Amino acid sequence: MKTVFYKALAMGALAGMRSLSAPALLSRALQEKHDGRLNGTPFEFLQNKCVAYTLTGLAATELLGDKLPVAPDRIVLSSLLMRAGSGAMVGAAVFQGNRNSLAKGALVGAAAAVAATYASFYLRKMLRDKTVIADPVLGMLEDALVLGAGLKAARA
Repeated sequence: MKTVFYKALAMGALAGMRSLSAPALLSRALQEKHDGRLNGTPFEFLQNKCVAYTLTGLAATELLGDKLPVAPDRIVLSSLLMRAGSGAMVGAAVFQGNRNSLAKGALVGAAAAVAATYASFYLRKMLRDKTVIADPVLGMLEDALVLGAGLKAARA
């Protein structure tokens, strides 16, 4: 149970940093495993190859859009709700895939997403203000962190 909790926590936190990356990475990992752990659950669709590719394309679009000056702050309510929803979905899917409570997984994922949203927002803002690193470069570093940690967490 501890491993499931930490995986849901990690995937939820990643959703707080990049809302679409967490479901995309989880879907890709599930599709590659072919273990059917989500068969018969509301998240069975995440195991589908087309869903995995679609989510990956959407996540890539999000990574690009984040670098634009018109991108809204992640702590704006609509963005925060999207991240919390994404975290809830991946957390619930992780818990369901291990035959644990969907509600507990959703709560863990959503809480981690909200916490990571604020933490990553203020960390990036502080780094932008106190260093000479340009904001788009900070965004790319954050992307690398999300992708690296996400690949590891999703496959765990």
